[in-house]
Amino acid sequence: MFFKKWLDKWRLQDERFDFLFDEEAAGEYVAIDTETTGLDPKSDEIISIAAIVIKGHKIITSKSLHIKIKPTKEINEESIKIHKIRHCDLQEAMEPKEAMERLLYFIKNRPLVGYYLEFDVKMINKYLERFFGFSLPNRCIEVSGLYYDYKQKIIPQGFIDLRFDTILEDLHLPKLKAHNAFNDALMSAMIFLKLTKQ
Repeated sequence: MFFKKWLDKWRLQDERFDFLFDEEAAGEYVAIDTETTGLDPKSDEIISIAAIVIKGHKIITSKSLHIKIKPTKEINEESIKIHKIRHCDLQEAMEPKEAMERLLYFIKNRPLVGYYLEFDVKMINKYLERFFGFSLPNRCIEVSGLYYDYKQKIIPQGFIDLRFDTILEDLHLPKLKAHNAFNDALMSAMIFLKLTKQ
C-alpha cells in the first residue's frame, strides 16, 4: 500500500491534487457509493456518485456530494430496473472529467467507507487513470468486513450473511426505500458508525 501510494504521487502530473497524499485527518471519513451501467469496471460507466462526510460520531449530510455523470452509451434496461436512472435523466449531467475533479476536491485525503467498496474504487480509478494518470490513494474501509469481524466474535464458527439488507436488519438500522447512490452511501455510513461505536 505504501509503495503504491508513493508511486501514484510520483506519477501525479497535476499539482492541484497534491492534497490527496497528505496525512489523513483523525476522525474524518467519507462514505461513498456509485450507480453504474453494469458490473464490469472495464466496459461499464458511472452514472451517479454520492459522498457524505462522517466526522467523529456524526454523519454530516449537509456536507455531501451527489452528482450525475453523462455516459457515452445508452443505458441497458437491466441497469435502469436497478437504479431507475434513464438516459433522458442524464441530459443535464456532468461530464466525467469535471465530475471526477469535483469528487477529488470533496473527498480530499479522508479514508473512504462503503459497501462493496472495491468495485466503486475500481470504477472511479478507471476515470482517474484516464484523465489524471493516478488512482485513489485514500485508505478504504469495507463495512461488510467490519461486520464480519463483529459477528465472528459472537459466532466464530457460524455462517455470516454479508448481504447489505441483512447487515442493516441485524444492526437495527433503517433501510431507506429509494435505491440510489446517496441513500446507499448514507446507509453505509450508518453501518460504519454502529460498528465502530460497539
